[in-house]
Amino acid sequence: MMRQRPHSAQTVGVLQALAVDASTWRYGYDLCSELGLKSGSLYPILIRLADRGFLESSWEQAGSGKPPRHVYRLTGAGIAEAAAAEHRTGPLATRHRELGTA
Repeated sequence: MMRQRPHSAQTVGVLQALAVDASTWRYGYDLCSELGLKSGSLYPILIRLADRGFLESSWEQAGSGKPPRHVYRLTGAGIAEAAAAEHRTGPLATRHRELGTA
């Protein structure tokens, strides 16, 4: 059985930001901007969430001459995990203050 450690404040922030509209695909760049995270912090979080089944990702074809972009959204398990994380740690506004992004 895999040991489940508590999520970092940054991971909780990502879960909660994605949970605002869980059915909408989001770009990593937009999440970086919204949460004030650098890509070197965000993308490992997204990979871990996807590996644990909390997140799905897809490639979105961009317009003419632009490369495809990765998009992300929560799975059903991810929505439940976001709700559980918020219950344990407080709402997103609190997380933003802790991250220094409010």
